[in-house]
Amino acid sequence: MSRRRLHPDEVALWRRVAETAEPLQPRRNAPIEKPAKGMNGNKPAPRPAPEPAPLPEGFEIGRNARPGGVRHDLLPGITERGAAAPLQMDQKAHARLKRGKLKPEARIDLHGMTLDQARPALIGFILESHARERRLVLVITGKGKHRDDTGPIPMRPGALRHHVPMWLQAAPASQAVLQVVQAHVRHGGEGAYYVYLRRRR
Repeated sequence: MSRRRLHPDEVALWRRVAETAEPLQPRRNAPIEKPAKGMNGNKPAPRPAPEPAPLPEGFEIGRNARPGGVRHDLLPGITERGAAAPLQMDQKAHARLKRGKLKPEARIDLHGMTLDQARPALIGFILESHARERRLVLVITGKGKHRDDTGPIPMRPGALRHHVPMWLQAAPASQAVLQVVQAHVRHGGEGAYYVYLRRRR
């Protein structure tokens, strides 16, 4: 198969088009520019750092910061939450209860149980005590163990201590519970709760 020779006009047109084209990749034979060497001949001379832009007139760093440093919105402890809870029971009975003058009619010891074991045991005990028309029962949780390594999220000791009040404020136990108060020292102190039950209708 013979090749057709290009007309001189076609050759001129091709050269004009080739001059406007940009190569996708640099030619392998093209010389590579090397960075300028510094005074020691090994490393390029470092460029000077750009000067920071000037601050606007009247601007002060920290002008709108809140005084007193950073505050963290932490959940109050059990004692603080119990003290802040609204009083539902008789005030005189409540005062006697806090002084340990009222004797619990029944008690349940959850100490050593897991959360999965403790919750049904507690709810069953509360509903049974309410059905038997008891007014004051004692729930023992223990104070919990202090652990050195709690991971990246801080945890308060005593999982049962923190979960029991929440369980008592939620259904189905809430329909029988009138007040939850931290027990007096003689009945367990921080490791126990008085649960004052409602009267049966």
